[in-house]
Amino acid sequence: MSKKLLIVAHIPSPNTRELCDALNRGARHRDVDGIDVLVRTPFEADVADVLSCQGIILGTTENLGYMSGALKDFFDRIYYPCLEETQGLPYGVYIRAGHDGTGTKRAIETIVTGLRWRAIQPPLICCGTYDAALFVKQCEDLGTTMAAGLEAGIF
Repeated sequence: MSKKLLIVAHIPSPNTRELCDALNRGARHRDVDGIDVLVRTPFEADVADVLSCQGIILGTTENLGYMSGALKDFFDRIYYPCLEETQGLPYGVYIRAGHDGTGTKRAIETIVTGLRWRAIQPPLICCGTYDAALFVKQCEDLGTTMAAGLEAGIF
């Protein structure tokens, strides 16, 4: 039986599209089997997507020291319907931050703590001037880590 990995990523620019594509590519690594990857923007993702997945990766830009309005909208729509049903859901986060990403990280952690989701690693903060080689590799690794962990039953 395959497991579903949901990627919910805000992608308002070519750079953030590149990071989401890297995450998707990593999650579909050739050495990982039995993982179905579903990529949605925060406006497309819904309660049914969250309830049917076994792992989720959230991606956002840092907007005025906070997560994107799109990701906040996603959380607003899924929070209560998923609150009791998704406790323990493994999640990962990447933040494309022009500054330091700490406000964004704190806001997301507050919400997922309320949902009782379980982080697979500390949030990945792609900080400062866009570094394609580094940020793309980090996002690809995050996707592979989550998919491999789901496949192995670690998460």
